[in-house]
Amino acid sequence: MRIIFMGSPSFSVKSLEVLHLNHTVLSVYTRQSNNAGRGMREKATAVAEFAKANNIACNFPSSFKLENEIKKLRQANVDLIVVVAFGLILPQTVLDIPRFGCINGHASLLPRWRGAAPIQRAIEAGDKQTGVTAMQMEAGLDTGPILRQMQTDIKPNDTFQTLHDRLSNLTADCLLQTIEIMEKFKLAPVIQSEVGACYANKILKSETELDLRQKVQVISNKIRAFSPVPSCWIRLVDGNRIKILEAEIKEIKLNFPLGTAILIKGNKNPGIALSEKKVLLLKMLQPAGKKRMTGFDFLNGYNIRHGEIVWKYKND
Repeated sequence: MRIIFMGSPSFSVKSLEVLHLNHTVLSVYTRQSNNAGRGMREKATAVAEFAKANNIACNFPSSFKLENEIKKLRQANVDLIVVVAFGLILPQTVLDIPRFGCINGHASLLPRWRGAAPIQRAIEAGDKQTGVTAMQMEAGLDTGPILRQMQTDIKPNDTFQTLHDRLSNLTADCLLQTIEIMEKFKLAPVIQSEVGACYANKILKSETELDLRQKVQVISNKIRAFSPVPSCWIRLVDGNRIKILEAEIKEIKLNFPLGTAILIKGNKNPGIALSEKKVLLLKMLQPAGKKRMTGFDFLNGYNIRHGEIVWKYKND
């Protein structure tokens, strides 16, 4: 297959790598570099870095509304365009160019979790299973016919990062198998049902503050879904914020007032009382303006006493 690959973040790289090893990747399309880090230095996408390291031509379109971009694609004599977390919408004029059309590798079992943040939303919702979908692209957002799906369980200790890495590998396998079947003209596309369809909306900053008044499982799911980025955070009564990167929920014998600091004998991590006789043990965190640290190191630098109220919600 003569393939053009379109993708941007680290999630896309495994798929590009597998296609590069098994087919002819003519070129890569990725998002333009952005400024990142304290020095706001220009940082290329993970896909651009892989393309450069493997001598694959790289394009950085701002949109596909320009005629010169369409002309370039038409002249490439491409069999297939493969899209994995690209970040730009492909108009029908692009979808119609390749001999086999355009296929997308999406990190959910469509039609569940169409949209921008399927991995985070699956964990946040408490889903027991997720997976990946190879889909024939059409004008709608993740609505095209399903070509192939592969499943995986969401483990109780999965975070966004661990599930991201597993689904990245699974997407590469799914796309490779889909193309192999496509080459034999044996694909049997399945039209997506609207039953069970839901959208994985982009993560907003306003969602990342934890409300410890919520149910314990909701809090746990949210911490895992947003770890390590963008990270959940809580506000302490002194006004300081701390990001919670890794936490564990334990049962305690007594009911403590919500937001009480709990120091459990024999456990080095500080805890905060939740409802249902549960405590949120802070295993890895990051105070505002500081580096990430263990809960034990946090205790050494902050004067927190057992039994005092340490948590404050924004509306209190």
